[in-house]
Amino acid sequence: MSTTDLGDRRILVIVTNYGVEQDELVVPVRHLRDRGAQVGVAAVSGDEIRTLVGDRDPGESVRPDLTLADVDPAAYDLLLVPGGTLNADSLRLEDATTRIVSSFAASGRPVAAICHGPWALVEGGYVRGKTLTSYASLRTDITNAGGTWVDKSVVRDDASGWPLITSRNPGDLEDFLGEIDAVLTGA
Repeated sequence: MSTTDLGDRRILVIVTNYGVEQDELVVPVRHLRDRGAQVGVAAVSGDEIRTLVGDRDPGESVRPDLTLADVDPAAYDLLLVPGGTLNADSLRLEDATTRIVSSFAASGRPVAAICHGPWALVEGGYVRGKTLTSYASLRTDITNAGGTWVDKSVVRDDASGWPLITSRNPGDLEDFLGEIDAVLTGA
């Protein structure tokens, strides 16, 4: 993975307080912070985030930095939406999620979503005309919402005036993070 300095970049990660896939939250946050980025993890409430491994086994607990309601999306350079079936299914129902995703898409700032994370984009109507990947079970949802689903480790689509980076699962994290680094540095 890249050793790019991201010291001037601010990243927003949005999750619920239960069910986010551990490595899809912890690994990107660590990666980005290690490169100097300021990373804010926003959850539904200020309570600890209880992650899962494989949607069932307890994982690490993470303390959020702020709540979804308190997020000022304009203060961030990139939005990261981790998966985990329970997390993503609940996250897409939060009004704040649609508000945040809309702010990024409308202003042309990048969004990165992995595994079930693209559900937040489907819910808000932001996959129409985009090519993306995800966990395979979202294929029909993405297609029905006007997107084109492909089976690749990472997909970057700059259509509609904003970059969307997607990956399928934790096994794709190296490629996913490499593409996030590239979009943050203009590569």
